Amino acid sequence: MPFVPVPQTFLSRYGETLLRIFIPIGVVICLILFWHLGVVLSGVPQYILPGPIAVATSLWNDWGTLSPALGVTTQITMAALALALIGGVGIAVILVQSRWIETAFYPITVILQVTPIVAIAPLILIYAPTTQVALLICAFLVAFFPILSNMVQGLKSVDHNLLNLFDLYGASRWQTLLYLKLPASLPYFMTGLKIGGGLALIAAVVAEFSAGSAGQGSGLAFRLLEAQYRLNIPRLFAALFLLACLGVLIFAITSFIAWLALHRWHESSLKREN
Repeated sequence: MPFVPVPQTFLSRYGETLLRIFIPIGVVICLILFWHLGVVLSGVPQYILPGPIAVATSLWNDWGTLSPALGVTTQITMAALALALIGGVGIAVILVQSRWIETAFYPITVILQVTPIVAIAPLILIYAPTTQVALLICAFLVAFFPILSNMVQGLKSVDHNLLNLFDLYGASRWQTLLYLKLPASLPYFMTGLKIGGGLALIAAVVAEFSAGSAGQGSGLAFRLLEAQYRLNIPRLFAALFLLACLGVLIFAITSFIAWLALHRWHESSLKREN
């Protein structure tokens, strides 16, 4: 008797994907409802803990003030992440070419990473030509090391059997790097990308706290401080909400990029599909 394939319905094919999307959304909605009920039943004043309706109202009314600040923070974060990607990958390629180069220069990057950015920010603010450049440098320094360290680990984790095969066929050092080491290090690079994206946003906010910049070109960190000083707690929560949404968006974009690059061949993405 010939095998007759059973046609897949929409739910049987995409049911798991829909659950992965709607379950977190449902959890967030439930948390917001509990938040609203807790504020209403306890009678907490808005200047102590505003409810979600007050935060949404403040977000709507203060959008003209918060949206330019969101744009500034987004620009600094994206620029710092782009520079960290270029610098991290480039320096990682240089470091793995020689053990002496890695021994000489890798500790410098470790020192920059372990030194708190709050301690470095005042010096950067002194020597940087503008405040925006100082914020960009601070965000770059924090996002740079995860990309560098993951990329170095990936370039050094290539299968030795494949390296011997390339040597057997007479491949040059650059051919081995281009056709073997870089593709093999792609999962490590994607891990560093996802970590660096979140850290770039954190560093941009922390650097702006340290800078204390104000005015038209200020970001969401200054709007947070401004709302705190004025005891405008709903606006403070609205600014926090925008920062959280920006962080989630960055993580979603980097995760999608990683999925596009790995889902056809790497074990981690293949297991998720199964």
